[in-house]
Amino acid sequence: MGISLISISHRNAPLAVRELFAFPEQVQVDLMRQMLERRFAAECVIISTCNRTEVYTYSEREESNFTDMQNLLLEFAKASEVENIGDYIRFYSGTKAVRHLFHVAAGLDSMVMGEDQILGQVKRAQEQAREAGTCEVYLNTLFRYAVTAAKQVKTKTDLSRTTVSTATMAIKAAEKTLGSLHGKKVMLIGASGKIGSVVLKNLQCIEGVELYLTSRNMRQAHDDQHHKVTYQVMEYENRYELMDEMDVIISATSSPHYTVTYEKLARYLKISKSRVLVDLAVPIDIEAKVDWLPGIRRYDIDDFQELAKANNEKKQHEVVAADQILEEIQLDFERWMIFQQALPVIGRMKMWMLQEAEKKGFEKAIDKMFYQIRDNSSPEALKAFFKTLENNETL
Repeated sequence: MGISLISISHRNAPLAVRELFAFPEQVQVDLMRQMLERRFAAECVIISTCNRTEVYTYSEREESNFTDMQNLLLEFAKASEVENIGDYIRFYSGTKAVRHLFHVAAGLDSMVMGEDQILGQVKRAQEQAREAGTCEVYLNTLFRYAVTAAKQVKTKTDLSRTTVSTATMAIKAAEKTLGSLHGKKVMLIGASGKIGSVVLKNLQCIEGVELYLTSRNMRQAHDDQHHKVTYQVMEYENRYELMDEMDVIISATSSPHYTVTYEKLARYLKISKSRVLVDLAVPIDIEAKVDWLPGIRRYDIDDFQELAKANNEKKQHEVVAADQILEEIQLDFERWMIFQQALPVIGRMKMWMLQEAEKKGFEKAIDKMFYQIRDNSSPEALKAFFKTLENNETL
C-alpha cells in the first residue's frame, strides 16, 4: 500500500528507447485510465518530457504490482519485443519513489541541473491526471508537496539562479560550431510549443540574429514582437524553400513525424557552408541521416549531456543545501501519508475510547490505551513512541 514509480529517463535509456515511450497527451490519459481500470493502481500520474517518461502510482495493495504495470507500459509503447528493454526501466517504491519525484521537480535529476522547465512539466502532469480523474488524494498531495519543495529550493539556493535549460543548450551548441550567431539566419520550427517558445525567448536576446519561425498559432507569433530582435513567420509547408539560406535550424515539435528529412533537405541545399541542425524533440524531428550532408552538424537531446556537464559541476555545492530542503518536506509528506492511511484505525480507537470512558471513566480509558500500545508494540516502536511524547513541548 503506497507510492510506486516506473521510470525511463536519460539516466538509463538512450534516445532511441525514450522515443518509444514519448506518448502524445491523449495516449498518456488512456494509459493512466487503463492502470486504474485494470486495477493495477488506484491513482496514476505520468510525467512525460524530452528526457523522461515516468509513471507514478498509488495502490492499496501491500506490494507494488510492477510486472503487470510494466507489461501495460510496454504494450502502449509497442516495445515488448525490443531487445533487453528491461535494462532501460527503473522501479522505485515507497520512500525511494517519493524522493525521486522531489528531486525531479527541483531539477536535481535533470540533464541540465537546476533547469526551470521541469517544475512546470511536473505541474502540468498533475493537472492532466486530475482532469483525467486518475489523481486523487494521495498523488495530488504528493505532487503538491513536491512542487512546494522545488519552489523552496529555487528561492533558498542558487541551483536555479542561472537560467539553464535544453533551450539554452541548443543555442550554445549552435554557437560552439559557428562561433557566434550575430548576423546568422536561424529557423525555429515549432515556435509556439512548450520548448520552442522558450528557445524563441532566448534567441530574441541575441543581437543581430535573423529569425524565421513556423508556428501553429500564427497570431501568437505575430503579436510577440516586443523584443529587440524581430522575426519573420513562415508557413510550415514552405520551410524547405528557405533552408538553403539558413545557418541554424532548430526543431522542437511534438509531431510523430519528421519535420526535416534527409531526402528533402538534400534536394533543397545548394549553398556550401557550415550549418547546425538542433533537434529538441522526442520522438526526433530531424532525420539522423542529415549528418551525411556536407557541412552539417546535427545535435539531438542526448548530445547536450557534455555541454551540460560544466553547468552541473558548478552547481554541485548547491546540491547539499537543496537536499536538506527536500528531505525536510519529504518527511512532512511521509508523516501526512502514514497519518492519512491510519485514519480508519484512529476512528476505531476514538470510538473504543469513548465506549471505555463511558463504562469506566476517562482516566481508566487512557490507561487501557497505553497498556494496549505497550502490549502490541515492538520494543523499538514503543521506545520511539515514548520518545516522541517526551519531546512534545505541550506535555
